[in-house]
Amino acid sequence: MKRQWWKEAVVYQVYPRSFNDSNGDGIGDLQGIIEKADYLQELGVDVVWLSPVYKSPNDDNGYDISDYQQIMDEFGTMEDWDELLDALHDRGIKLIMDLVVNHTSDEHPWFVESRQSKDNPYRDYYIWRDPKPDGSEPNNWVSFFSGSAWEYDDRTNQYFLHLFTKRQPDLNWENTEVRNDVYKMMTWWLDRGVDGFRMDVINNISKSPGLPDASVKDPDSDYQFAAEHFANGPRLMEFLGEMKERVLKHYDIMTVGETAFLPIDSARKMTDENVGFLNMVFQFEHMAVDAQPGTHAGKWETRQWELPELKHIMTKWDKEMEGGGWNSLYFNNHDQPRQVSRFGDDKHYHKHSAKLLATYLHTMRGTPYIYQGEELGMTNVRFPSIEDYRDVEIHNMYKEYTEERGYSHEEVMNKIWTTGRDNARTPVQWDDSENGGFTTGTPWIKVNPNYREINAKQQMSDPDSIFNYYKQLIELRKQEDVIVYGSYELYMADHEELYVYTRSINGEKLLVILNFFAGEPVFELPEDIAFDHKTLLISNYEVKESESISSFTLRPYEARVYKLN
Repeated sequence: MKRQWWKEAVVYQVYPRSFNDSNGDGIGDLQGIIEKADYLQELGVDVVWLSPVYKSPNDDNGYDISDYQQIMDEFGTMEDWDELLDALHDRGIKLIMDLVVNHTSDEHPWFVESRQSKDNPYRDYYIWRDPKPDGSEPNNWVSFFSGSAWEYDDRTNQYFLHLFTKRQPDLNWENTEVRNDVYKMMTWWLDRGVDGFRMDVINNISKSPGLPDASVKDPDSDYQFAAEHFANGPRLMEFLGEMKERVLKHYDIMTVGETAFLPIDSARKMTDENVGFLNMVFQFEHMAVDAQPGTHAGKWETRQWELPELKHIMTKWDKEMEGGGWNSLYFNNHDQPRQVSRFGDDKHYHKHSAKLLATYLHTMRGTPYIYQGEELGMTNVRFPSIEDYRDVEIHNMYKEYTEERGYSHEEVMNKIWTTGRDNARTPVQWDDSENGGFTTGTPWIKVNPNYREINAKQQMSDPDSIFNYYKQLIELRKQEDVIVYGSYELYMADHEELYVYTRSINGEKLLVILNFFAGEPVFELPEDIAFDHKTLLISNYEVKESESISSFTLRPYEARVYKLN
């Protein structure tokens, strides 16, 4: 296995709208990130992944881009971006940008031209189709955000495809000129100094020829989720190979693809360090352990997750990627609810369960990602009114569930409180002043009311805080090669409370013992784990160094990492 800086790195995702507001308009901005550069350095992260800051009308909070080479007015200017890049680089932190090229905004000049006429030179930059003979949509595909994935345009009497909102038309990657323009844009950013890309829904860029109807049936909808026709299409690897040849291989950068529905063998091929195209991918299989299987609506129809299933998924991905591929390690981001509320206990064991989840993600094999506020144990929020929410997905779902599916307001709000994306988008809680120190104005979305108890100022001065625990984990990763490059071996696969594994390299071994719940199970040391000496590297409870590990009772959400030799 080759040593690579991006394997050894810890990545911190900044969702700029909610990170820090420097000018009091209630919206986070680039100067606000610059103000917190010392904070990021103190935490110890190596890379900042910056969610989109490009020019955008904000139909989907910046993931609808109208100009890839300009900065959104609310966030600042290109000069601010240059200053941010320098501020991070001066502190030894790299910067990767969000590359959103499955779709653009309907205000992008390409689409403005494309919709003018059927013979416009930009017409084929997007996916246009005639109605069916009965006047209906070209196929039965559903958008990720509810309703048809097709929008009728009466100027030319055709439909255009949008897998996301109707203001996010999908680009036609079959068109060579589209690909050429994307590669030119990527090169422009790399020459400007960016250190890589997180590639938004990148495995959606190749669709099935002919765009056939979806076969997966959702009994509650006329429209069907068509992942088999828009994810991992027949030319995906060809397009990524071309991108690598034209752009990626010419720079020492980090690339990570967001790849829902990607089969594990395709992920291995895509990330193979000798012949692959990207450094790593975000797989989503583990993010469905609490979702009802079978329909796209499963995100909103949750179930009690079980630890053996999570262990099976994560172990499978580790083993299949071993020897050349590489994994990303995450439990939350801007599209997911807060991890401590979802997989921990944010009421009775907030601190211990937040530290447990951190221990897990930072001791597995792969590159760990921290989503802003995760290092403070920020939690889900329970706003009482739908008007308190800003996410287009939440509002579309609320309308569909109340008006078409017959759910009550209370039933739908419970789903939003559990799963909604705005759980991750409330402003970062910097201190206990008004609005958590995020802004001196009115925040674009309300701050979680628990900012007085959970905030960075308090935690940075508390040696036992979640923040300082993250600092220790990041530092351990820099000190211990075994955490980055060691092999992974699972023990007690069927245990319903304990997640136990080793990491081994060159005669060094880590033993990781994690109690994922509030019970007090007994750990029995597996017979084939032998050692002469043990050193406790980190734990989220006080543990006596002399304590035997041959058999002991774990406390709720306890995490221990031992070095054995």
